Amino acid sequence: MTGDERTADVEPALRSYGVSVESIDGTDPLELTYMTAFPGREIHHGEIGRALNALIDRAEAGEWDPVRVEGTVVRSPGDVLGTWHAEADWFEALNSYEISETEFSSRVLETVSHETGGAPDDADDSGGDQ
Repeated sequence: MTGDERTADVEPALRSYGVSVESIDGTDPLELTYMTAFPGREIHHGEIGRALNALIDRAEAGEWDPVRVEGTVVRSPGDVLGTWHAEADWFEALNSYEISETEFSSRVLETVSHETGGAPDDADDSGGDQ
């Protein structure tokens, strides 16, 4: 299976995990934009977890070669809530048991950046840990 074929299967895998994919560019890095179901002031950590679990499962099955993933979370098209990323070597370290799922999650959560301005006055919907 070529890299392009593997990338083509990433979007349906993400959708099967409940990620509302708006756009995906499968090159290196993998640029993922998805619409949140929790349009508060902060990115919902559980949604990040679902996106990452879809990719981790595909990598473990040999169906996706890890690359840097750059996630952009939108409330609606063009209304960016924030961003996060995961490095290719983090996926590889997780799959080879060099780091734990908790360490992987912590690394990703440290990259979360929220857009300023335009956020609704809702309560914190970050959802806690992934």
